[in-house]
Amino acid sequence: MATNQEHVKLLGATGSPFVCRVQIALKLKGIEYEFVEENLATKSEQLLKYNPVHKKVPVFVHNEKPISESLVILEYIDEVWKQNPILPSDPHQRALARFWSKFIDDKIVSTSFKSVFSLDEKEREKNIEEATEALHFLENELKDKYFGGEEFNFVDIAAVFVAFWVPLVQDITELQLFTAEKFPKLYNWSQEFLDHPVVKETLPPREPLFAFFKGRYESLLAASK
Repeated sequence: MATNQEHVKLLGATGSPFVCRVQIALKLKGIEYEFVEENLATKSEQLLKYNPVHKKVPVFVHNEKPISESLVILEYIDEVWKQNPILPSDPHQRALARFWSKFIDDKIVSTSFKSVFSLDEKEREKNIEEATEALHFLENELKDKYFGGEEFNFVDIAAVFVAFWVPLVQDITELQLFTAEKFPKLYNWSQEFLDHPVVKETLPPREPLFAFFKGRYESLLAASK
């Protein structure tokens, strides 16, 4: 647990997969923290102060020292609080964990969202193709129950976007991007991961999030007509 001398704060927005990553790590390690809900439409002075470069969440603040970017925050948390490590101890395995986590951000996050929210058919098809190829790579990388073996680790936490957000947004358009038929290992992993007590207690409520993205999608459709 964080000691009385430590002040841990997380600036975030409920429903953000990047914020959820940090919350899972904090929950796993049993770290108490203050959560500050940010309205990204009207960015607070605190957010602008702590993250003047990107002006985005999450921002992790430890004893008034801010850190931005979810994967960087995960590494910091793992280095400061040693219990329940999320990065492997072996240098090669650590490097691979960093590689696959960045791969998820670079190759899956944006293409998955664009597969749903792109109204241009050619653009959508291109993103579906890229997202599908990336998911196949991730499927082939999964060798055990979790990417971390018998317990989830850094890559699993990074991949919460795949487990929770991809099925949610694809349901809006009935897009069959991530299914048990296409990705049996990855799909089974997602069910195990989402059912883990730490993850289950940390995920945002699905229905309000689904309603938010559905409203966004319908607004895009209306604007295109």
